[in-house]
Amino acid sequence: MTRRRWIADEVSGNRAALTGAHAEHLSRVLRARVGQEFDIAADGTVRRGRISSIDHARVEFELGEEIPAVSAANITLLLSIFKFDRMEWAIEKCTELGVARIVPVIARRTEAHLAAAAAKRAERWQRIVREASQQSRRVIPPDISQPMKLKDALAVSGITRIVLAESEQEAMLRDVLPPRPEDVILAFGPEGGWTDAELEAFRAAGWTSASLGHTILRAETAAIAAMAIVSSL
Repeated sequence: MTRRRWIADEVSGNRAALTGAHAEHLSRVLRARVGQEFDIAADGTVRRGRISSIDHARVEFELGEEIPAVSAANITLLLSIFKFDRMEWAIEKCTELGVARIVPVIARRTEAHLAAAAAKRAERWQRIVREASQQSRRVIPPDISQPMKLKDALAVSGITRIVLAESEQEAMLRDVLPPRPEDVILAFGPEGGWTDAELEAFRAAGWTSASLGHTILRAETAAIAAMAIVSSL
């Protein structure tokens, strides 16, 4: 049986702990007991952890041997801000698919009230990626940057930089990816897509344009589909 994985809140030598809501969920909801074993992600590694003490506010583990973890490609998403319920769904699913970093982007067609409120969503987004990382057995959650304007996001560095665009008629995403992508940045526009001026800015900055097909996808669908394509390689 596969052991459930937790990302430690505290780590010190061969000991780790879950605190607060994480400890309460393990103790109250899952009714864990002293002596039970779980996989504990701590300091970039995964180790076998045995519960040494437990209460509703804190669960402590004794850490044992390291468990080999599968390496993943370094994939960054520039995700233009759109309606928060659908954006959060995309963040959750892309976390499950292995994204390493998410950069919320303020594009020309990003609604002003969403752009203004985005910074206040950071704590909620962090909670979403942590829970999704534990569920999908990741070692560490993806990094979520502070929202930035597109002109600043264009300078984010990566070996392969691809902007997904509805206007692209020839190049498909799978065709512009290297055989074994290792450091990829994918940029997704908001509802309504990129403006012509924004696409020109991407071209001027050296980005490659690509399409996900002939149908028009919602922003969250496009992000998840692209992540699945890159992860499969």
